[in-house]
Amino acid sequence: MHLRCSFRIEPTPGQRIALARTFGCARVVYNDALAARKAAFQADRSRIPTGLPARKVITEAKRTPERPWLAEVSVDALQSSLRDLDAAHANFFASVTGKRRGRRIGLPVFKKKSDARQSVRFSRNGFRLRDSGRLNLAKPVT
Repeated sequence: MHLRCSFRIEPTPGQRIALARTFGCARVVYNDALAARKAAFQADRSRIPTGLPARKVITEAKRTPERPWLAEVSVDALQSSLRDLDAAHANFFASVTGKRRGRRIGLPVFKKKSDARQSVRFSRNGFRLRDSGRLNLAKPVT
């Protein structure tokens, strides 16, 4: 059984900036992993295992001088974007082979910065709902 919770939040201006940072980091990780998968497939028709993109585009990218800001957001949100990419690839390949019912699905596409549909997913350990009705996320939001 899966539990899904949707919350309406009214963030302060500082919290809006932190949430926008989280959305942006999740988008960058998704796009980096998608680019790595496409490059590997075009090079020699190989598929990258699930754990390899996580290490490359999250763990190692945090240590580079170009992307130290990935460490400022919750790793839970970044990992969920990689799980979404894995699900998109699985759905595409199931659609191509006929294992998935319904219309055919195309390959995953890069996420755009200007897209209004910004979302992020946290696992059960990524957030806490307090008795006062306040929502606390894994990384502190100012």
